[in-house]
Amino acid sequence: MSEHDCGGCELEGRRDFLRAAASLLATFVALGAAPAVAEAMTVRTGSALGVRGTDVTYPIPAADGATIDKTEQVILVRFQGVVYAFNLSCPHQNTALKWLAADKRFQCPKHKSKYQPDGTFISGRATRGMDRLAIRREGETVVVNVDVMFEQDKDPAGWTAARVTLE
Repeated sequence: MSEHDCGGCELEGRRDFLRAAASLLATFVALGAAPAVAEAMTVRTGSALGVRGTDVTYPIPAADGATIDKTEQVILVRFQGVVYAFNLSCPHQNTALKWLAADKRFQCPKHKSKYQPDGTFISGRATRGMDRLAIRREGETVVVNVDVMFEQDKDPAGWTAARVTLE
């Protein structure tokens, strides 16, 4: 396994994801809270529509959630009308981050650093937010430049600007 392998992810594939989603839905229905499921952020694995040099193209996510592209080492997140692209690895020691759906946040499985869906650092051993990748909108897609990464502590303006606001 490489240092970026997501072998420790809770949801390894589509089947695990569907089982977890069905279990979550059953719990909400049993509690009489089914409408809240629509507000939950989902995680899914995905792949790029295309790759040209260092530009990787993805469809704009239809709803809030995270898409993990292990091949390109990208986490694409739609959260509250904004799309972000993150490096798959924790900025602390390059371990693949996990999405904790129940907590609606990312967490590093190695040292437990925690991040909000927009990549903002919450707590743990890391000292900054998740590393954002350059992103732009092209029609109904977003293009991520995997060679341009913004670290929150070294380039706060670039980090803040690395987002696509949806209207």
